[in-house]
Amino acid sequence: MITIIDYGIGNLRSIEKAFETVGAAVRRTDDPDAVASAERLVLPGVGAFRACIDEIRRRDLERPIQEAIHRGVPFLGVCVGMQLLFETSYEKGEHEGLGVLPGYVAHFREVADGALDDLPIPHMGWNTIEPTRANPLLRGLGDTPHVYFVHSYHPVAHKQVLATTTYGHAFPSVVHRENVFGVQFHPEKSQAAGLGLLENFSTLKRTAQADDAVA
Repeated sequence: MITIIDYGIGNLRSIEKAFETVGAAVRRTDDPDAVASAERLVLPGVGAFRACIDEIRRRDLERPIQEAIHRGVPFLGVCVGMQLLFETSYEKGEHEGLGVLPGYVAHFREVADGALDDLPIPHMGWNTIEPTRANPLLRGLGDTPHVYFVHSYHPVAHKQVLATTTYGHAFPSVVHRENVFGVQFHPEKSQAAGLGLLENFSTLKRTAQADDAVA
């Protein structure tokens, strides 16, 4: 069972439908007890970091998320849901994230050193991800799968990077530590590659480790 954390921001039907397409049973909930006891968790996100983290805390979901992660539950953060996993975001101020992963979130132009002068922001549309190592989440997706992005901010991290994408400069587009995964793109909008990733996530073992090899 895939539990999608519904904290009242964004249309979750598209990612719910994508999981159903690959044969996964899905439920949406904002019940803290259901989140804490879930078998697999997905944290989606659209819009502003502060609005998302504030709503998670207002609904008393932060501790259940942490408890589930501590239990080894496979966890997937998507887009802003990935960014929420980091310690700090500098999107229109400074905001404390969930602190699951080391690093921070910044605007493209704040870390670009002029490399984005001729590129529009947000980074919107199809781009490739380049895996840094083999991992079950990326099994069967190919060497450089094309996926769909819509974002102006991205994590700045030097550890747990599972794949990078280049838009003016390289940034982490997939991260992983133990049972926690994050993707900056939208798998539910990424056609075959995205569905493949969601199917892989739905069958991950609870004990998946960062250096697991692709079969």
